Amino acid sequence: MRIVFMGTPAFAVASLEALIGAGHEIVGAFSQPDRPVGRHHNKLQPTPVKEHAQAHGIPVFQPEKLRDGAALAILEELGPELIVVAAYGRFLPDDILALPPKGCINVHSSLLPKYRGSAPINWAILNGEKVTGVTIQRMVHDMDAGDILLQRAVRIGKTENAAALYDRLAELGGELVVEAVAQIQAGTATYTPQDHAQATQAPMLSKEMSPVDWTKSAQEIFDQIRGLYPWPGASTTAITGEPIKLWGAQVVEKHTDALPGTVIAADWGGIDVACGEFDHVLRILELQAPGKKRMSVAAYLAGHPIQV
Repeated sequence: MRIVFMGTPAFAVASLEALIGAGHEIVGAFSQPDRPVGRHHNKLQPTPVKEHAQAHGIPVFQPEKLRDGAALAILEELGPELIVVAAYGRFLPDDILALPPKGCINVHSSLLPKYRGSAPINWAILNGEKVTGVTIQRMVHDMDAGDILLQRAVRIGKTENAAALYDRLAELGGELVVEAVAQIQAGTATYTPQDHAQATQAPMLSKEMSPVDWTKSAQEIFDQIRGLYPWPGASTTAITGEPIKLWGAQVVEKHTDALPGTVIAADWGGIDVACGEFDHVLRILELQAPGKKRMSVAAYLAGHPIQV
């Protein structure tokens, strides 16, 4: 099938590669503009989708805007039968949605209608979900509100962080989008409307989400560490008074009457911190002090002993 692919980050690469591997004709790839990186922001970093598309000889387009008519003109020239979107990061205007005869479909990393928005993987973990998945949906004007073509669920590992789940769902997205395109091509695709009353949101993450509230349960804080990995990361000043990033932890069954945020043990095995419950604590295993690299608690305590 003649397809235009739209995507930007690493998550989208698996879907692009799967479509290429299935033999579809990818006539163009749209990706967000390259962004400056480096200490002085003097170098442009191509997006992962751009790099992979160019490696396959696929023309890449990176418009700053989609509503000024220029992108529509490019798409009319390319003449796709179908547009496939995966984490592009832009809303498609109605004139683009109406262009391809087979429509536009989106690879979304949640079980819609739950977690519509830009950070569904993170919010599923932050909210303590046990199951999530990937949905292939037909794109409409409203964000992530289109009819569902395919959907597949996966369990979230008890200690799995957002980065690891991101990789798994990216691969699943590639598998599902190939299956969805095959159904569209064969004329056997069926679409199920979403129950909009069940919709929940997954808004963008922010640094304001980083500080840990130790009055929450150990499990909730552990989910925060996993869900905000690798950005913006969970942080606390409870251990040393300075903001420390928390990268690795575990929930430990251990009774304490200490106030939430109190360090009750600190040795090579971890730093135990009281939380908002008396029968569990959070054991910090890996952290990062300001201006330092990530390190194990044993390495940190070797140079920064904590008296309990």
